[in-house]
Amino acid sequence: MARPIPTPNDLTKPFWEAANQKKLVVQKCDTCGKLQYPPALICGSCRADKDKLQWKEVEGKGHVDVGFTIRDSRIKGYREMQPINFCVITLDEEPLLNFLSNLPGTPAGTIPVGAAVELIFEPVSPTQLLPEWRVVAAN
Repeated sequence: MARPIPTPNDLTKPFWEAANQKKLVVQKCDTCGKLQYPPALICGSCRADKDKLQWKEVEGKGHVDVGFTIRDSRIKGYREMQPINFCVITLDEEPLLNFLSNLPGTPAGTIPVGAAVELIFEPVSPTQLLPEWRVVAAN
């Protein structure tokens, strides 16, 4: 299946390098202690500059917050995968952190909102892993 391949830049490179080591990292502000994702040049909470932002590994356990099924995507990398789930995963460790997932292993159109999920890593190219989430317990 063709999938969009991430193109790391200076800001996102640590995230993608960690993914290749099967680790999920987010930014943590040394000033206010808040975690944030996606990465930014300043803290979204206290506005501290990038020198105060460090990378911190998180567990990746969470639950399906909301989702829908894409049946007619105009995004080239997803056309061959249709229909496909598109879900927001909320981390248990920090409920304000959300990630997107296709819920590998869950049939398209059957989105178990509220279900517990665990972090897995899917290859999207020979040199890049992508964090994804797999349902471990449906509600």
